[in-house]
Amino acid sequence: MALPADIAKVELSRLRAEEAEGVADAGRAGRGTTQTGVRIYHERLALSLIRTHGSLSKAEIARLTGLSAQTVSVIVRGLERDNLVLKGASVKGRVGQPSQPYSLNPDGAFSLGLKVGRRSGDLVLIDLAGRKRHEVHMPYHFPTPEDFLGFARKGLKEIAAKLGREQMRRVAGLGIAAPFELWKWEEEIGAPHDVMEAWKDFNLTAEIMKLCDWPVISCNDATAACAAELLHGTGRRYRDFAYLYVGYFAGGGLVLNGQLYQGPTGNAAAFGSLPVPRPGGGSEQLIHFASLYVLERALHAAGKSPALMWRRGEDWSEAEPEMTAWISHAAKGLASAVASIASVVDCPAIIIDGAVPPAVRQRLVEATRAEAQLVNKDGITPFAIEEGAIGIDARAMGAASLPLFANFMADRDVLFKDAA
Repeated sequence: MALPADIAKVELSRLRAEEAEGVADAGRAGRGTTQTGVRIYHERLALSLIRTHGSLSKAEIARLTGLSAQTVSVIVRGLERDNLVLKGASVKGRVGQPSQPYSLNPDGAFSLGLKVGRRSGDLVLIDLAGRKRHEVHMPYHFPTPEDFLGFARKGLKEIAAKLGREQMRRVAGLGIAAPFELWKWEEEIGAPHDVMEAWKDFNLTAEIMKLCDWPVISCNDATAACAAELLHGTGRRYRDFAYLYVGYFAGGGLVLNGQLYQGPTGNAAAFGSLPVPRPGGGSEQLIHFASLYVLERALHAAGKSPALMWRRGEDWSEAEPEMTAWISHAAKGLASAVASIASVVDCPAIIIDGAVPPAVRQRLVEATRAEAQLVNKDGITPFAIEEGAIGIDARAMGAASLPLFANFMADRDVLFKDAA
């Protein structure tokens, strides 16, 4: 897979053209229909396996794929020539020649992720290994399209200044993570009606495309967070799991058979809309239990500034005792929600993460586990309530992963959703 000078403009457009001709169906159907399609798929498959396992020798790749040693040797040589993989030190086995493990070359490709939040925006740069290289953060009271575009423009210039010419040529694209129907919930956000309405007819993807020459891919923000968990976090241990993300508004994602399920509209697993019992009778949507806007309101009512919630710091001690009360309230809603999810989706784990410091997330998960013991789960297959691992960066990191999958991974259609 000879890597061209400009990955974003040439490689992705070539692959899409081949897909349109039925050549590169390998990523979707699990095989190629021509020699070119087979070659591309095998290269993507090798990269995907190396990413999953951390490092693999040629013999291990051959064993996992069923390809011949000669074919794997040709594939790996090509990937190494294109600087997408690195050869490790020889490892001597019990018999035969020493093997050499290959790992992803972090500098082989880069990608950008843009998170549109209701209280802050983030732009991150990640490498092929999924490590965050740089980030730009902007807190705000509520976003306007013009202000957010200004932030994106400034952030892109800042990141470009950090990269050399060769690294810029290896940027695969930009992913956007944005809430579904951002203009809704204006009462909870506390934003003027006209400001939120401005987002209704605003095509963010098209506007961001004007700021850069890379392909732009977008998806729901909670779905992007789930993607980050699947690729880099606790979700790597599970083939199937449901995911709850506690952001300004609660949301979620769903992974089935190792693939992120988005549904026909991209809004699958919108767990924030789940009805949960309300103290005193009746029900309320989970979004009104396990969302950070609830804590924000409690802090306002106590005469405290909630600004600490939208900074990058990890010390939320100033939010006490309101935070303890919020955790207790949120855990009750989450406990009911996880039982409902498990009754519909037979998965071994439900992972909870959020835009909170790790210590707060741990307390929230522990409280949810305790509350879940009180919920009637008769007839439900036992499941684990796990703590997520990505946290506040999950949405931006997940968004940044989309172009890397679109360009380099065999299972790219798991995450690929063109929102142009």
